[in-house]
Amino acid sequence: MIYEKSCGAVIYALTDSTRLYLVEHMQKGHCSICKGHVEGDETEHQTASREILEETGLTVTFVDGFRETISYSPYEGCMKTVVFFLARADSTDVTAQEEEVRQIFWLPFKEAMKALTFESDRETLQKAETFLGGSNQ
Repeated sequence: MIYEKSCGAVIYALTDSTRLYLVEHMQKGHCSICKGHVEGDETEHQTASREILEETGLTVTFVDGFRETISYSPYEGCMKTVVFFLARADSTDVTAQEEEVRQIFWLPFKEAMKALTFESDRETLQKAETFLGGSNQ
């Protein structure tokens, strides 16, 4: 059995009084939350920070106390674990990593939920929204 690990984050930004979430439309066709493979001896936060910077050009601030893990089998003989954090971006200016990301969207919660392809991503986004309590932090 092959075991893989990725880390990423539900990323949000505040514009006026609205919280917007970052959704990536990937080159493979699906819409997802930013994440990527752990490299070398990186910590989970280091991996998430690097992947966010590579895929979006953003430097983010992690919100303490949020860590969600999902596991799935992307193909036979492989088990993948993904750790998601919650991160705030101070800017919505992004640069998509063309090799992996077609387009990046900043969407209100309900629109982001509709845009995400996978149920596990929607569940993670819902947990992040609940964690933030709708208080526009």
